[in-house]
Amino acid sequence: MDPLVIVILVIVAVVIIGGILIYNGLIQRRLRIDEAFAQIEVQLKRRWDLIPNLVNAVRGYMGFEQQVLTAVTEARANAVAAGARGPAEQAAAENALTGTLRSLFAVVENYPELRANQNVLELQEELTTTENQIGFARQHYNAVVLDYNTSIATIPNVLVAGPMGFRPREFFDAEPAASAVPTVDLTNLSAPPPPPSQTPTV
Repeated sequence: MDPLVIVILVIVAVVIIGGILIYNGLIQRRLRIDEAFAQIEVQLKRRWDLIPNLVNAVRGYMGFEQQVLTAVTEARANAVAAGARGPAEQAAAENALTGTLRSLFAVVENYPELRANQNVLELQEELTTTENQIGFARQHYNAVVLDYNTSIATIPNVLVAGPMGFRPREFFDAEPAASAVPTVDLTNLSAPPPPPSQTPTV
């Protein structure tokens, strides 16, 4: 056989094998993104499940703060609905929910009965733990997305990624204000301000 033909066949074989290896590597990276996002969803669902319990626990005490509870409930509904619209929109909705939770806990500080309520304390602790888990899951997800996006944009992977339909993935970003866990110290019972004394208007 002609040596030139042998060289060409070897080059073709190397290219094919290299393309297969690159393709398999990109598939693995993409699957890691899906797995990482699933972990975020697990923690988000846990938070969604905890919020109605918290709202019900404080509703009877916060008769004059219904707008806060309504904001939390609506933000939760928006966050649940945003799950089908991709990581970027879901992240924005979750950040808005975090803000309403922070407002709720700030209001709770004005109610000594709530600050001493064991059920509220436990729910607050569970939400704090869940917020931490969401933060860890988000960091992991963004790390694997960065690895994948970098991989499909660099040579030689880009030669396979484009024709095979690999596209960049969105990050699950947190706004700076939303990166802090919305916690409140409900165990300090010393001299809290009294609850509002005004009566609701009819």
